[in-house]
Amino acid sequence: MTDSADHRLQARNDLAWAIAVGGIGVVLFAALLTFAWHFAATLFLLFAGMLLGVALNAMTTLLGRLTKLPHALRLAIVCLAMAGLLSGIVFLGGTTIAQQATVLSNTIKSQLGSVKDFLEQHGVDTSYLDFTNAAGEAKGEGSAVTTTTPAPSQSHGIPGAGALASSGGAIISQTLKVLLGTVSVVGNFFIVLFLGLAFAAQPSIYRAGLLFIAPAKYRAQVTIIVDRIGETLERWLIAQIITMTAVFLVTWIGLAIIGIPSSFILGIQAGLLAFIPTVGAILGGLIVVLASLATGWIAALSAFILFLGVHALESYVLTPIIQRQALDIPPATLFAFQILLGVVFGIWGLALALPLMAIAKVMIDHFKTEDPARAA
Repeated sequence: MTDSADHRLQARNDLAWAIAVGGIGVVLFAALLTFAWHFAATLFLLFAGMLLGVALNAMTTLLGRLTKLPHALRLAIVCLAMAGLLSGIVFLGGTTIAQQATVLSNTIKSQLGSVKDFLEQHGVDTSYLDFTNAAGEAKGEGSAVTTTTPAPSQSHGIPGAGALASSGGAIISQTLKVLLGTVSVVGNFFIVLFLGLAFAAQPSIYRAGLLFIAPAKYRAQVTIIVDRIGETLERWLIAQIITMTAVFLVTWIGLAIIGIPSSFILGIQAGLLAFIPTVGAILGGLIVVLASLATGWIAALSAFILFLGVHALESYVLTPIIQRQALDIPPATLFAFQILLGVVFGIWGLALALPLMAIAKVMIDHFKTEDPARAA
């Protein structure tokens, strides 16, 4: 009887302990999800910095195959080469980029207004689309348009204190918004740059620190997973850089041959959007076709054919050849994951969906491979 009572007591204690541990685990997991939800932008920013560090480290490793220089010196050469390339583009083509960006912006605004007018003429309700300001600005820059602002009353030539305070407050508010937006963008850029350089300068230290956090019992498995994730991201980033460069060159040269204005800036945006699979190509193609409508239907049709050719080059030539050893994710799965993260987290989720999915795939493949060994 005593052994049976002790056995029941031990079973109750084990059950109570399991319930307590499970409850703590659920609470911690919910807290982690809440933290990730509220600070998603910061986490994506840190992840972008890590990706930059992986890209710099991958290029440094490639340079190490050509020369046996120390890691720090090879990283400095890579950074100087990239800085020189960007500086050359800015100094040699800065004026052209600024002019073409202005022309492209005005063209897009004008075409959006034309699209809305076309839809309204064919009975499509476009009240939820507000292109009136964009179209009005584009038209105002092309020709003199009389404004409907009423002339100030002769008897009240000097505005009152209330009007001055309202106008001054509006100007200050808009100025602060622009300044804060600029500071945010520039600050995020330098945060990503600093993190990327820090990760690439001493990757072994951060790897060792990450492994030190893992429990000793699972440290061997964590080591394998971390190394596989690093190799996968390095191969994918190198492939993406090559793909983006090819898309930029083909789009730029093709649009220049067709005679589309702003071909250089359109090539740049197509190359940058190639970082986002599927969705980026669609957005880039829409911008190219929309900007080409101002030149004529023949030019727009030629630009559309060029977009199909670039998309075919990227999807059926570059991706299978360059990325065949990097990632193997079904397009429908990737697209659904992109849409999900894009809706939930915005542009950060859309842009970083693929590397996040690559990390998840590496972990899933590892545990699927380990299961038979454990069962045996």
